Amino acid sequence: MKRTWFRVVIALALATPFAKAQLGSSSGTTTITVTVGAEAALTVSSSTSLTTIGTNFTNYTSSSPTTVTYFVRTTQSTGSGTITLKVTSDFSPANGPSVTTPPTAGDALKYTCGATGVATPCSGSQTASTSSSTPVATFGADAHTDTAGSTATTSWTLTNDPKYKTGTYNATVTFTISAS
Repeated sequence: MKRTWFRVVIALALATPFAKAQLGSSSGTTTITVTVGAEAALTVSSSTSLTTIGTNFTNYTSSSPTTVTYFVRTTQSTGSGTITLKVTSDFSPANGPSVTTPPTAGDALKYTCGATGVATPCSGSQTASTSSSTPVATFGADAHTDTAGSTATTSWTLTNDPKYKTGTYNATVTFTISAS
């Protein structure tokens, strides 16, 4: 019996492989996926003052334009984008200039556009509105700014109507950027 038992122990020992932990290999891989979409952002320079130079009710103009620094990425083949503005708070207090209800027909807050980088500025003189957004710049497909951004500008003109009461008047203009 001793021999049989000894043979069984030897046979089991030879049939059982040496125990080694098999937790994985020494290297492995993973896949990282990112979907890069259209994106846009902007910052607006500080307040802009309008002044008149000359006499006899010369229109008010901006001595320096309102500057918008923009960042944009549009879709490669069908992308587009815009920068627009809208007067979101008309001039106040009352009895001065007004975008919505000017004291004289034809009084208007107007602007012209400029742009650097991938934007195309608006064409000609634009009339600002409280009821709808008006163009500042557009972007085409596959437009990309660098990380410093690019600029769009608006230079302002306001009718100088003798009916305006003296005082300081403020209006708020909101710029909006979009990209697809």
